[in-house]
Amino acid sequence: MPSVKPGVVTGAAYRDLVAACKQDGYALPAVNITSSSTMNSALEAAANAGSDIIIQLSNGGAQFFAGKGIKDADAARVVGAVSAARHAQLLAEYYGVAVVMHTDHANRKFVPWVDEMLKWSEKAYAETGKALYSSHMLDLSEESLEDNLSTCETFLKRMAAIEMSLEIELGVTGGEEDGIGHELDTSSDEIDPRLYTRPEEVEEAYRRLSPIGHFSVAAAFGNVHGVYKPGNVKLRPEILLESQKFVSEKHGLGDSPLDFVFHGGSGSEKEKIEEAVGYGVFKMNIDTDTQFAYARPVGDYVEAHERAFKFQVDPETDKPYKKNYDPRVWIREAELSMAARLEEAFKDLGATGRSVTKG
Repeated sequence: MPSVKPGVVTGAAYRDLVAACKQDGYALPAVNITSSSTMNSALEAAANAGSDIIIQLSNGGAQFFAGKGIKDADAARVVGAVSAARHAQLLAEYYGVAVVMHTDHANRKFVPWVDEMLKWSEKAYAETGKALYSSHMLDLSEESLEDNLSTCETFLKRMAAIEMSLEIELGVTGGEEDGIGHELDTSSDEIDPRLYTRPEEVEEAYRRLSPIGHFSVAAAFGNVHGVYKPGNVKLRPEILLESQKFVSEKHGLGDSPLDFVFHGGSGSEKEKIEEAVGYGVFKMNIDTDTQFAYARPVGDYVEAHERAFKFQVDPETDKPYKKNYDPRVWIREAELSMAARLEEAFKDLGATGRSVTKG
């Protein structure tokens, strides 16, 4: 696809990448990163898998990227997101993959965060013709549909002007991520109806937003942030198909006119993932699994080299431990483990070997 080159994609290149995913029946993992190390691991995984990738930051991830030493948390969330985007813009080309840069859940409290990030992208667009990010998410699912969509309309007008996309949430994704989300009682047999988006809500969003610019929908079909005991989370991907049909028939469109997003992908059944992708999901968020994959080998390494993390020089043998506690050693173990978990995700989503930059 000639419009999509290695690097961060925006505008038409981003839309072409989404279209390629849906046309060929695969999706991309959207990886929450918190540092240059976790971003590099994601880029390495994409290069190894021969796939493109979506890299995203939550508000807390952006703050951590900037460094917890910045006392102004609001400023840190913004400059951390800017720094991450610039890091990706510089390195993605060298890894040879197309990268979608995205920010995750922003509820009403974090709307000012999105506003400030957009100011940076508006400035970058004026100077270079390219925004810093491919898309941002507004998660106003806790509010009325009217409040949700009216705010999304306002922001999408600004985003469309600089060739950015908007991700919205309709319905509720259970669980919690960085302080945003909804607690889910997984011990109850009663299913909260908010966990399942109605086709009429999706159609209302399409009617109001599609004339303005490109948007994607994180529709709820029982998905939950985090990993829960098997059987306690009841995924119903068919809800996505119902919404596709409803909007298509209502507006005289072809198959799968909507671009869907799968939140809470960690721990999901592989057959449910495959089914959701078949119904127009081009993006599946993954965070909990990659956090664990990054952390686990560090714990193993510390256990295997316990004395190196207590002494620079062994008091009994005079052995220096610098080669063991060097962060480049054990952080690299973390990066390799996270990359391996992501390569599994690429395979599950059918994205392995599908980078559109190769064609």
